Amino acid sequence: MRIDTLPFRLLAAAGFAVALTGDALAGMGQPSPWQLGMQTPAAIGAEAIHDFHDLLLWIITVIVLFVLALLIYVIVRFSETRNQTPSRTTHNSLLEVAWTLVPVLILVVIAVPSFRLLKAQLVIPTPDVVVKATGHQWYWSYEYPADQGGFSFDSNLAADKQPRLLAVDNELVVPVDKIVKVQVTAADVIHAFAMPSFGLKIDAIPGRLNETWFKADKEGVFYGQCSLICGQNHAFMPIMIRVVSQEAYTAWLADAKKKFAANPSGPIKLADRDAITR
Repeated sequence: MRIDTLPFRLLAAAGFAVALTGDALAGMGQPSPWQLGMQTPAAIGAEAIHDFHDLLLWIITVIVLFVLALLIYVIVRFSETRNQTPSRTTHNSLLEVAWTLVPVLILVVIAVPSFRLLKAQLVIPTPDVVVKATGHQWYWSYEYPADQGGFSFDSNLAADKQPRLLAVDNELVVPVDKIVKVQVTAADVIHAFAMPSFGLKIDAIPGRLNETWFKADKEGVFYGQCSLICGQNHAFMPIMIRVVSQEAYTAWLADAKKKFAANPSGPIKLADRDAITR
């Protein structure tokens, strides 16, 4: 039976074209159609993660090509037709030392930037803004301390806004080029607070307060989601962060303090969620 290879050739050509424009298709703040690469970094932490990812990619590529070359050499050089009388060599001290030391050196090269990046994520600098994020089934609530207005609000999936399944009714707002510490917990089950453009992903655990931080270096709107399965509507509790100038942030704080003190938002009703998911 003959298989028509045209669709496969077209698919391969499309994949190659997408690969050539990987970074160009990586959306700022949200996924893009046919995206292969990671989202464009918008914070210092994300840029460091991307650099570490690229380093690992080069190392893995060299290892794969080297192993492939060895396999091809062995297949050709030690084929049965060329070796009627096979060698009975069982040990080679030089090779045994080499294949022990080389992987150790490779792991050291990987470990040094890995530990440096981990330390940068865990050691939080003195923050300019502190926000507490609490995961619920199935929405997020945010709380600003007294020095930032002293108010809290819920952030629910917005069915009438774009991008679909990522937009919310009340987004988290932070200033650009400021260190923001995010305290993360949960009210019911385990959730996860994830924002790819900022390089953030941290578990929200009931009864425990985890902390992370970011420093956004670009203004704009960025999207994330709960990244840990937390129940029926896990896929419908997005995270939306708006990064603005310090002047716009100050003005937003004044308006938000009045808005959420007078008319705090509540969790989205299950009937509304059912309408969204249909």
